[in-house]
Amino acid sequence: MPFVHQMNPTMVLNLLTALSLLISLSSVIVVAEIPTILDGPFKPVTVPLDQSFRGQAVDLPNSDPRLLAKLEQFDPEQISVSLSFNYDSVWISWITGEFQIGDNIEPLDPNSVASIVQFGEFGKPITEEAEGYSLVYSQLYPFQGLQNYTSGIIHHVRLSGLKPNTLYQYQCGDPNLAAMSGVHYFRTMPVSGPNSYPSRIAIAGDLGLTYNTTSTVNHMAINHPELFLLVGDVSYANLYLTNGTGSSCYSCSFSDTPIHETYQPRWDYWGRYIEPLISSVPIMVIEGNHEIELQAENQTFVSYSSRFAFPSEESGSSSTFYYSFNAGGVHFLMLGAYTSYNKSGDQYRWLERDLASVDREVTPWLVATWHPPWYSTYKAHYREAECMRVEMEDLLYKYGVDLVFNGHVHAYERSNRVYNYTLDPCGPVYITVGDGGNWEKMAITHADEPGNCPEPSTTPDDFMGGFCAFNFTSGPAAGKFCWDRQPDYSAFRESSFGHGILEVKNDTHALWTWHRNQDMYNAAGDQIYIVRQPEKCLVKPQDP
Repeated sequence: MPFVHQMNPTMVLNLLTALSLLISLSSVIVVAEIPTILDGPFKPVTVPLDQSFRGQAVDLPNSDPRLLAKLEQFDPEQISVSLSFNYDSVWISWITGEFQIGDNIEPLDPNSVASIVQFGEFGKPITEEAEGYSLVYSQLYPFQGLQNYTSGIIHHVRLSGLKPNTLYQYQCGDPNLAAMSGVHYFRTMPVSGPNSYPSRIAIAGDLGLTYNTTSTVNHMAINHPELFLLVGDVSYANLYLTNGTGSSCYSCSFSDTPIHETYQPRWDYWGRYIEPLISSVPIMVIEGNHEIELQAENQTFVSYSSRFAFPSEESGSSSTFYYSFNAGGVHFLMLGAYTSYNKSGDQYRWLERDLASVDREVTPWLVATWHPPWYSTYKAHYREAECMRVEMEDLLYKYGVDLVFNGHVHAYERSNRVYNYTLDPCGPVYITVGDGGNWEKMAITHADEPGNCPEPSTTPDDFMGGFCAFNFTSGPAAGKFCWDRQPDYSAFRESSFGHGILEVKNDTHALWTWHRNQDMYNAAGDQIYIVRQPEKCLVKPQDP
């Protein structure tokens, strides 16, 4: 730049100062343009369907190099990190040994290889060691001609005594067999407090293993999250027969099978593909309907419950279907939509205890996730989880839940603050992010469009049963099962694949950004500040 070379030092300093001020001002302008929840309730917006971009909702083939094993038999693979209840503990999980599928399978012996993690703070020698446990699970079918499956050896090791917001390095495996992984890294969560939060939390649902999945994960990685919440529907192994034949619509292609089959190796392929991300970024998962995976003796959710580590015991839960944990000043509730949620059931009683134990002075933010949404206006799965809403909504409202994240519907939607289908400044904001990239493609029709309102009897969830979705009794849709326009509680909806990033700034403000796969990495498809008003929306605990 010849012009700069002709300037004296004072002129250069003045120019740099002016540029710095301009950049600062432009940053302020950008921030000022981002709306806040306090600007609402917002008039409903539907982004027209982009017919030119439907993405690559096609599964990666089994032969894709990213899905294949590259190691020796007892070398760790499918390595992942999960959080425990607080910052001072994490779980490391991995698999050794190859799965088997066929008629004559012999499960591996979990005791044949140790479950060891060696770890230490980054920049210091690795001197700490922890030992965990291992297991093998099987997916068995009591029908001739279907192939059975048995997993490799799954290891779970809990590390404890960790410092907050600290970078650690670790290796996992069995040192006695010279079968240790390479060195991986993770950062612990900040200490819980009103001014202490992870910088970015990635949230996605219905991820699958398609070319769209790879776009979602690549976009997510570019955003450098410190935590990843996966709100159900992981590998979509149940879109396949046991012989490996798959379809984006299982019921359309395989309606005559004696049981809903799965091709369990897709779980292993998913674990290999996602390892580069979740071996460093902790992943927290809740079950979706694609994890049901019915097998012999009516067993369900076996793969989900075996492959991931959950802080169930640490959070007082007796189930992998529901648990809680802290990430800095955020308390997360991971709730189960595919186990009993009745007021007389174990989950509800656990939830009451968990909510009563939350100190909002320490963890001001209360965020809940489960798989099927309560407030979705798409035709797909419309009011499917109404029985869960009827049982649990009052409890979440009384304890002042701030945000709810769901999947299941393969599209994006953000609500206004809502309670019992009515705009309420103290109700949660509900965000559906079931647009992670799965093979079943996007949801594009809305229940409020002419001819799209489903027959009420078709809406209950097949697995949970029950019927609770009746016609509305008040408001603009009184006497009807669906609105005849986009409902007031729906603020923004769009059918595109993507993921979201939550950045909690302080005890009252959090920035939510939804990123579409077809956009540049730093572009926002939807962005808003979620604002808490604790002085206005007082926590109202249940009467003893």
